[in-house]
Amino acid sequence: MTTTEPTETMTSAEGGGQLKRTLKLRHIVFIGLAYMSPLAVFDTFGIVSDMTDGHVPMSYVVILIAVLFTAFSYTRMVRVFPSAGSAYTYTRQTIHPILGFMVGWAALLDYLFLPMINALLSSIYMGAAFPNVPAWVWIISTIIICTFLNLVGVKLAVKVNYALVVVEVVVALAFVGFTVKNILAGMNGAAASFAPFATSDMSMSAVAAGASILALSFLGFDAVTTLSEEAVAPKRDIPKAIFIIVALAGVFFVGVTYVMQVLFPDVSVIANIAGASPAMAKYIGGAGFQAVFLGGYLVAVLACGLTQQMSAGRLLFAMGRDGVLPKKLFGYVHPKTGIPVFNILLIALLASSAVFLDLNQAASLINFGAFVAFAFVNLSVIVYYFRMLKDKSRTSAFGFVIVPAVGVIINVLLWFTLEPTAKVVGFGWAAVGLIYVLWKTRFFRQAPPQFEADNQPA
Repeated sequence: MTTTEPTETMTSAEGGGQLKRTLKLRHIVFIGLAYMSPLAVFDTFGIVSDMTDGHVPMSYVVILIAVLFTAFSYTRMVRVFPSAGSAYTYTRQTIHPILGFMVGWAALLDYLFLPMINALLSSIYMGAAFPNVPAWVWIISTIIICTFLNLVGVKLAVKVNYALVVVEVVVALAFVGFTVKNILAGMNGAAASFAPFATSDMSMSAVAAGASILALSFLGFDAVTTLSEEAVAPKRDIPKAIFIIVALAGVFFVGVTYVMQVLFPDVSVIANIAGASPAMAKYIGGAGFQAVFLGGYLVAVLACGLTQQMSAGRLLFAMGRDGVLPKKLFGYVHPKTGIPVFNILLIALLASSAVFLDLNQAASLINFGAFVAFAFVNLSVIVYYFRMLKDKSRTSAFGFVIVPAVGVIINVLLWFTLEPTAKVVGFGWAAVGLIYVLWKTRFFRQAPPQFEADNQPA
């Protein structure tokens, strides 16, 4: 579950005003962590543990390495393009506008389908408490609530969302505390060991497949690049913040899943593997703690679904207004409420596809766009070195060629481990984007349309 909030940057840019540089490093780091929900660590534990035969922490280590390489490339690019900060912008500026558009089109999958993940998670977690209620009831109910709140114009205040992050951290730490207590008591025959990271029969291909799913936990770490215009020292603090956010999240995810895996090395003993975390909450803290865990998680899911649907609807509106998408549909806002009604309803319709998908397939679909974006961020650094960088020393070659090249390779390899269904849908989405850009550019005789972030003032 990843929180994506609409920022004041977009509003100020629309009005043509100048943003105030008030954000220091600590503010940027907290905002970045707010985008990445701490409770995301529980989303996919069950399915990845089953997939990797009890090596979730190792899968987190693998995806953390991949994200660190990509984070390094982001820090390179954000210094060059401090007012942009997106994979498609970097690709457009360094490689080619058409390719940049296609990367942006692929990345749209994240925005459009993240509400689907939240709806699916609500069914998994509430299904653990109410197994007799059909999953589709929770999915549709979550979508209806989030859509209704968006249509009436209710917005989640930033301070409330920050408070929610604190609550999530408290719940997660309580979960860890109960788990450690059970481990020390020897429950389930648990004892600290290195087994969650490596065993003689561990399958690296399975660990890599698990890592490709866990990329979902890190979505949003790059969101702080959009805060460059509000940072006091963007070229210094934004790169630092990116690494701090990734490192803190990585240590947190690895640590939490380690104690979970030690206590439950084999999740197959749990009837509902996808909903393993709620079952574990009941085991370690009783029915009372399970209720607290589910209550906190459901609120977090609704909050995330609300902000993600709002953000995606606003992004589609901006793209419609700027001519990237048909203006009559996507650029429409209700005359009384000022809400992009069509876009909100479209996101709700897309989210309803959760009824037909499981968590593995849904996460893979989201990560299709993420790995494409991550790979091209790394590739953009390499192309920038050869085409634009004046100082081509041996030292710069290491940071601008070798490191991002490893990042490209890792992300491509992880992309290949995604679910086949996700690849089919992803390629279908890419084909639609290619046909659209062919039509929009009159078969490349005109410049491709620019995504909204490209149009923000420098």
